[in-house]
Amino acid sequence: MQVVSIINHKGGVGKTTLTANLGAGLAARGKRVLLLDLDSQASLTVSFFTPPEWAAELLPARTIKHWFDGLDTGGALQSPAGLISTPRRVREKLARSTGRLDLIAAHRDLSDVDTTLAAQLMHDEAGFTLLHNRLRVALQHEAFSGYDIALIDCAPNFGLVARNAVAASDLLLIPTKPDYLSTNGIDSLGLKIAEFVEEFNVRCAEDERISRPPAAVVFTMVQLHNDEPIEAQRSVMSRVAAGGVMPLSTTIRDSKAVYGPAPEYGVPVILGGTGRAQTRELREFVSEVSSHLDGAAGMAA
Repeated sequence: MQVVSIINHKGGVGKTTLTANLGAGLAARGKRVLLLDLDSQASLTVSFFTPPEWAAELLPARTIKHWFDGLDTGGALQSPAGLISTPRRVREKLARSTGRLDLIAAHRDLSDVDTTLAAQLMHDEAGFTLLHNRLRVALQHEAFSGYDIALIDCAPNFGLVARNAVAASDLLLIPTKPDYLSTNGIDSLGLKIAEFVEEFNVRCAEDERISRPPAAVVFTMVQLHNDEPIEAQRSVMSRVAAGGVMPLSTTIRDSKAVYGPAPEYGVPVILGGTGRAQTRELREFVSEVSSHLDGAAGMAA
């Protein structure tokens, strides 16, 4: 199973919308996709389940927090199979596809997991690898053996849970608006990731070492004029392209009228039949990410 984390320090950049549509688009192409919501705001979760469904069906015992809570101090892994949920509305849309889309939901107290893990690390620095490797080990569990791809929607921070996602990942996608504030943190995020990977590999056994995942920027909320990004955004996009993280060629336009209502209906735009231009862009985005994953798989082989 290949693992992709969607991550950015900055909130409000379309991270969850991108994750939901990428997952649904891959499933429509026959892939078996697992979504993991690691953000306590649970935007990805409530994009597929209504808040009452989340509260009644998932929060009591079926969230990623319950898996973290179920780990004993020795790191023993409880089976995560019972945490997996299938969004009904998307399943109906995918009825003619061989693919599927499942989700492990967020919990509103996920931020407590970061605090708990950080406290454990302060009292047991020798457990650095174990604490940062939990998600990577979890995704190797037999309960996930039937999936092709896992997509991880990270919270807008770089705490221990986010570092767990990086350690597990084969590819990082960094959604960002093409403006100064949204792109300003890309370099610092890259430095933090590089420092974390270096520290992880210094502390762990040789056979547990990880590689720094390749990363790509995805420009979201792009404002178009004559089918081109407006001049101010083109300038920002050029500066990012000249930096250390290359952007994908596909950009996602700003369209609150199309993307805004989608979570209420539980079906991502790419499957919903609304917004032809947006759907076309999303399909191109799915194709480009698929090419990156195919390339990564080829290099691994």
